[in-house]
Formats: sequence, structure tokens, C-alpha cells
Amino acid sequence: MSDENITLAVLDMAGTTVADGGLVLRAFEAAATSAGIETEGPQRERARQYVLDTMGQSKITVFRALLGAEDRAQAANLAFEAAYDALIDAVDIVPIPGAAEAISALRAAGVRVALTTGFSRTTQDRLLNALGWNEIADLTLAPSDAGRGRPYPDMVLTALLRLGIDAVDQVAVLGDTTSDIASGLAAGARIVAGTLTGAHDAAQLHAAGATHVVASVTEFADLILADRT
Repeated sequence: MSDENITLAVLDMAGTTVADGGLVLRAFEAAATSAGIETEGPQRERARQYVLDTMGQSKITVFRALLGAEDRAQAANLAFEAAYDALIDAVDIVPIPGAAEAISALRAAGVRVALTTGFSRTTQDRLLNALGWNEIADLTLAPSDAGRGRPYPDMVLTALLRLGIDAVDQVAVLGDTTSDIASGLAAGARIVAGTLTGAHDAAQLHAAGATHVVASVTEFADLILADRT
């Protein structure tokens, strides 16, 4: 461990700081149907499993892998965003319990906070608006803001650069998927933690290389703040 404190926490949104409530899978079902993937049968089951396995990744990247042709992937991604936006309007979007307080505690201690997502910037903004979180973090990033989404390190490194952090050894990453873990490890973050409030379980997160697995973002904040004492 470095003698330097953690000065940047990069936090995923859906499943990590925001309760997902199955919205991603529901939006995927609508997008898959619009893309012509049969509603039942092996093709649909393989597609559902792929979406589960790649949770946290940029959605356009997921649709490219599933559909191949760029025009079909782009159309499916637009259908996903429309379905997700409609679901945001239809249900109450709520934070993971204690998430807002954990973010506030980190920032009060001098830790910069970046919120990241695999969604488009438009969908991320809809989430932030629904939560009243437009001012909660120092920075918010979607894949289009950084170049590539997870599992690549781009969003973590973009957060470091934009917020003026001196070294990757001062960065901690938290997410609920193996893609979050891969992204944090690729970026060289000192702490790359998985949380049990979202898509993947402890065994999956450990197998992906998580340095820590925590019950929630609250426990993650406690870990970071304890490291500063």
C-alpha cells in the first residue's frame, strides 16, 4: 500500500449507488425484441445470459457483440435507451441505502468522487435528474465522455485526469460487476472493490480479481476513510 491517501473514488451507478430494480434487464428485453431476437428459445436465452455476464459494460458494445451489424446494434441501443427512459418515468428510482451519505462523507474528508455508468450520457443524466443528484459528485462520466466503457480503464483514467489526481495509486474503484473490477484493475487503482448490492455475487467478484468485496457503498466509504487515518 502506498503512503499516499486515496484521493479519488470512482463509483458505478446502477447496482452500486443506485438500486437497479431489474430495469436493465427489462429494457434489454424490449430492445432485443425490437432487434428481431426471438422472444423465446435458445437465441434469446443466450442473449440474456450474455447481458448478465457483461453487466456494467457499455450497452452499445454489448449490442455489437450480440447483433454484429453496426446498424442493428445502433438501433437496438436506441431502443434500449428509450425503454430505460420510459421505465425511469414509470418507477421510483432510489439510491442504494446510505449511498448519498457515503458520497457526502467521502467528499467531506477530501476524497473526490466520480460517478460512472455503462449507459449513454443521456440516460445517465436522466438517472441523475430522477435522483436529484446533479451536484452530488465532483464528476459524472459515461463511456462517450472517456473513449471506451468498461471493461476498459478509460473512465477511471479520465476521472483521474479531469480531477487532477496525482497517481493511480490514489484511486479506489467500486462496482457491482466483474466489468467494474476489470476496469479498475486495468487502470491500476489501488483499491478495486466489488459490492454485493447488484448483478454479480462475491464468488464472481473475487474471481475477477477484486481487492475487496463489501456489503455496500457504505462499507466501501468506511474502508476508504479508515485508510486515511
